[in-house]
Amino acid sequence: MPAALSAFWLLLAAAFLAALLLELLPALCGGPRPGLFQDLIRYGKTKSGCEQRPAWLRLLDVPKRWFSHFYILSVVWNGFLLLLLIQALFLARPFPIWLQDLLSALGGASQNQDVGDKHLSALLVLMLLWLHSFRRLIECLCISVFSSGVLHIVQYCFGLGYYIVIGLTVLCRVPANVSNGEDFFMQICWYHTLGIMMYIWASVHQHRCHVILANLRKSKSGKVVNLSHSIPFGGWFERVSCPHYFAELLIYVSMAITFGFQNFTWWLVVMYVLFNQALAAVLCHEFYVNRFSCYPTHRKAFIPFLF
Repeated sequence: MPAALSAFWLLLAAAFLAALLLELLPALCGGPRPGLFQDLIRYGKTKSGCEQRPAWLRLLDVPKRWFSHFYILSVVWNGFLLLLLIQALFLARPFPIWLQDLLSALGGASQNQDVGDKHLSALLVLMLLWLHSFRRLIECLCISVFSSGVLHIVQYCFGLGYYIVIGLTVLCRVPANVSNGEDFFMQICWYHTLGIMMYIWASVHQHRCHVILANLRKSKSGKVVNLSHSIPFGGWFERVSCPHYFAELLIYVSMAITFGFQNFTWWLVVMYVLFNQALAAVLCHEFYVNRFSCYPTHRKAFIPFLF
């Protein structure tokens, strides 16, 4: 088990759980949260809904449309890692020395470790991760309509670092001296099929959510007519305020399934995604409820019927 990476994702999950609890249980600390704390957990419309922010905090803002940078980086970096993994598996080319050293420092699989079908699992998960980033990039560039919303520069840098580390987390399941692809696809198991099916299902629903959100600002002809916020309807929006965040969680769960349920480090990643997306959903739900007096009262924030 990659101890360094496991500790990293566990700390991240714990940090976002603490932030979520601070938002859900304000009475524990008595009074409103500090301005810097709010600035670091909010972005986009949830940040614009806050009270007037100090000028020095506004200096650290970057446009929310820079979200596309995350996916550009992920497509390039994780695409590069995917290419190296394919070459290692099918052409018997070892990882570059610098990558072997990096994975070893992160607690990657040892050279002599018997990983069985984990070669195929890692390849499939890295492919799914790349496809997810590519789809999100296309959505950011061609579908989403960004307003003047902003995010903190720390959030921006964190997002860039996240997509670098997430690919390395997948590769840490692969030993440095991976073998060629002989009988490679004999490793296919039922959980690979289940994970991929769940991934496709969750991705389709997330895409529909992003289309619904974008159409709130477009005419029937597809022309952008406003940048204001409206109440979304249709699809999973009938049950929760942020179904695209819920779909994101399902996508990462599907990757955990593709790993055969046994990748402890990836389950820590799922835990981080759960608390991260739950926090964003709570803030978004709060924005909708406070802004629209007619907001549907039956909607949950994040998980249908539960939360």
